[in-house]
Amino acid sequence: MDGVDVAGRVDGRTARAERTRAAIVEAHLALISEGDLRPTGERIAERAGISLRTLWTNFKDMETLFEASGAEVLRQQDAAYRPISPGLPLTKRVDAYCRQRARLLQLIAPSARAAQMREPVSEQLHRNRLKHIERVRDEVEALFAVELAEAGPGREQLLNALVAASTWQAWSMLRYGLSLGVDQARAVMSRTVGALLAEVAPD
Repeated sequence: MDGVDVAGRVDGRTARAERTRAAIVEAHLALISEGDLRPTGERIAERAGISLRTLWTNFKDMETLFEASGAEVLRQQDAAYRPISPGLPLTKRVDAYCRQRARLLQLIAPSARAAQMREPVSEQLHRNRLKHIERVRDEVEALFAVELAEAGPGREQLLNALVAASTWQAWSMLRYGLSLGVDQARAVMSRTVGALLAEVAPD
């Protein structure tokens, strides 16, 4: 029985620790979504309803918190993602892809804007961004495989152009640099992606 009791206590502590870590990540992302793009440890702890000491017991520094928060943002994106059939006509694929990209980019907008401010001095935020880019790259390669194959030696250049046109940096330029609404920004993305692929689309 003693062994069972010990195991139960360990499992209970583990579950509590996981809940605490989840609450910290939730508080971090909530503050960012409300416009506090550089929340301090004190504000995060207060929002999570814990002490500052508890915060740094669970996360040794901001970099480890950025890693956990980045993983949660990716999880939210995965939950919102809907597969698009590569068998659709090109125009329908482009439209569906850009609509989904716009929706997912709006989902991550607060955390992406916050990350932009700190990425120059954060290796973890840079790694988080590379994960997002790699996912977009994988999707483009699968969804537009026929057109990419038609590009021949220019395949890699076309792939890079498509990824660049549909990731956060381009979206940020459209939304905040040019002050376009979501629908306007999506239309520009659609036009860009469509024009790139039309050059190599098989007859």
